[in-house]
Amino acid sequence: MGLRQLGAGLRRSWRSAHALLLLPVALIVMITVVDLRAPTNVHLGPALVIAPALTPSFGGPRTTAFVGALAVAAQTLIAVQHGGIGTTNHVVQLITLAVLCVIVFLYSVVRDRRQAQLAQVRNVAEAAQHVLMWPLPEEIGSLRIASLYLAAEDEAQIGGDLYAVTPGDGAVRVLIGDVRGKGLPAIGEAALLLGAFRESAHRHPDLAELAASLDQSITRYAAELDAPEDAGERFATALLVEIPERDPVTLMTSCGHPPPLLLSPGHAVTVPSLHPSPPLGVHGGADHTLDVFAFEPGDTLLLYTDGVVEARDAEGRFYPLAERVARWTDASPEALMHHLRHDLLAHAGGRLGDDAALIALHRTPVDRHRHHGLGAAAESLRHGTGHRDKVS
Repeated sequence: MGLRQLGAGLRRSWRSAHALLLLPVALIVMITVVDLRAPTNVHLGPALVIAPALTPSFGGPRTTAFVGALAVAAQTLIAVQHGGIGTTNHVVQLITLAVLCVIVFLYSVVRDRRQAQLAQVRNVAEAAQHVLMWPLPEEIGSLRIASLYLAAEDEAQIGGDLYAVTPGDGAVRVLIGDVRGKGLPAIGEAALLLGAFRESAHRHPDLAELAASLDQSITRYAAELDAPEDAGERFATALLVEIPERDPVTLMTSCGHPPPLLLSPGHAVTVPSLHPSPPLGVHGGADHTLDVFAFEPGDTLLLYTDGVVEARDAEGRFYPLAERVARWTDASPEALMHHLRHDLLAHAGGRLGDDAALIALHRTPVDRHRHHGLGAAAESLRHGTGHRDKVS
């Protein structure tokens, strides 16, 4: 089925290109016929340059050269019929048209090469994105997952924002972060943090210990690369989330990262209370507080980077994320990402000033008979250690 669709697409593209080619050819024929029928003092031949000038908008260098040669041939025919090809006026017109056609052809060649270079950049960026940020699974256990990444730089698909999901023993761990800088220059730090998370997520059973390990990795990396006067210039904000499979709760620790939004059915949006520590790489050895809050089946947890909430409209107003997502609390993760993408870009005028990343985690009902108690995390909620703040 995929090959059939590809073949159908290629045929449609081929037919479209040939249909467009009829436009400059018809234009050349029309100008030639009118010029031949017009009085000798009326010269429409110079208008033939319009045809090759239009061709690069849909065709390549070969098509442009063909249309240019056809225009020169038409001008030659007009010259022969109107006084002879050797007259000064017709010689000047032929030379001028030929020069202009060559210029248009060269422009088409340069544009074609530029498009090939941009296509290569896109392919490299896409390959790098898949290497650094593995595609998130659509479902892990009781979680349905969808993500969105919008890079600030043109032709880049990745930048300083990052996310990763790692399933573990009875729980899913999620990282979303934002390294200093944006676009392609920030990829190195993003790659380091992603690699450290994937390696350490299975070695540290405690989320606070995992945060401390990532902090050490960023600090060590900065010390190896930065000059003494640049100390403290490399850092990253990060939010670490652990979602137990059996307990309707979420464990979370923030390293200078914005808190997530908890979307509940009925247009309810809440912000879990956080006790953030400094960003990774700023103060090595900082204490990391573990926060716990309820994450019930039917709820959606929305993680995001500051590029989302700091996106400005034409009047300089920030994107009101909590207000906007209240419209789509009942949407699936995929639909939520679709709505946010269009709404965020519309708010920012089609272009973001910083990289932006979002992850939606929707908790589906699980088999209650398989539960063996709520666990320690849920017990902490019963005793009041887990709470969240209402947004709207």
